[in-house]
Amino acid sequence: MAQMLVPSMQCSQMRVPCNLPQTRSLMPAKMWKSLLLNNQKAKTKKGLSSFRVFAVKSENSNGTVSRLEDLLNLDITPFTEKVIAEYIWIGGTGIDIRSKSRTIPKPVEHPSELPKWNYDGSSTGQAPGEDSEVILYPQAIFKDPFRGGNNILVICDTYTPSGEPIPTNKRHRAAQIFSEKKVTDEVPWYGIEQEYTLLQSNVKWPLGWPVGGYPGPQGPYYCAAGADKSFGRDISDAHYKACLYAGINISGTNGEVMPGQWEYQVGPSVGIDAADHIWCSRYLLERITEQAGVVLSLDPKPIEGDWNGAGCHTNFSTKSMREDGGFDVIKKAILNLSLRHKEHISAYGEGNERRLTGKHETASIDTFSWVHSYEIPSENSLICSN
Repeated sequence: MAQMLVPSMQCSQMRVPCNLPQTRSLMPAKMWKSLLLNNQKAKTKKGLSSFRVFAVKSENSNGTVSRLEDLLNLDITPFTEKVIAEYIWIGGTGIDIRSKSRTIPKPVEHPSELPKWNYDGSSTGQAPGEDSEVILYPQAIFKDPFRGGNNILVICDTYTPSGEPIPTNKRHRAAQIFSEKKVTDEVPWYGIEQEYTLLQSNVKWPLGWPVGGYPGPQGPYYCAAGADKSFGRDISDAHYKACLYAGINISGTNGEVMPGQWEYQVGPSVGIDAADHIWCSRYLLERITEQAGVVLSLDPKPIEGDWNGAGCHTNFSTKSMREDGGFDVIKKAILNLSLRHKEHISAYGEGNERRLTGKHETASIDTFSWVHSYEIPSENSLICSN
């Protein structure tokens, strides 16, 4: 098998720990290409600032890596009208993302033009073995930044063969609510801030951290630049561009308070589109970290102690909130939220009791709280900061 040798002086650019034996990485060549984004230019640069990757051929490689890359990068558009559709759905845990590919006879513009599909739900924790068929209903289409051309990513939700949504299908009910006239008239906006942590694959320890040890205290890492403060920027940038290519309404990204932790924002998006865009963006991030040989974690508190956790903060507003007198509408909504705090927080995801402690920029999970920190009359919004 062909391997890659990376000079140790280049490790900091990829934020890969430089204490690997002989600086030998088993990461495939495609990883480096996907993260450099513009590898043709990078190959022509000179000096220490450029990335130089050397292929080491084994006796049996015979250019296998090169041929494989040629096929992966092959544009099939001039040769066939057919496209590859990657059907994507949420698995049985409610947070894992599954997908599989199929050929579509010609390009499509709307999910209704795509066929339904099926999968073995017993293998994803979504159906019993004796009745395991689950049906995929296409709901949203995005461009595929990995395959390019007319190929697409398809966000799906999940049903029984008789057409009933399975228990893990939360999208079905959400789409019903968002389609009600009283909801559509209010044009609900969502701005979602997704935090995540990058982990070294071999030890499941944050990227850039010494194995078995800790970096310096929090403070210098938030929105920082520098080899000793920013770990995983290439992954964040690659994800940013992939989202824009796909048509995801990503609006920004930044390094977070804990080293090895990042955030990106999706929105403002209206109604159910917000959910489709955030789930597709998570899929892209899983694929990019897969190629980089780095583990993606959405755990609310990946490292115990005096370190920030990772959340998915939601900014929300309606048309009434954004108009004159909107602050009174916001206060009424806050009151309604306070009356069902326990029910809402239980649906926010597992493990948040480890993060929502009242420390590290969080509120207590047991107490509903709100604060009016600023007001922009034309852009009032309800900010759920947990």
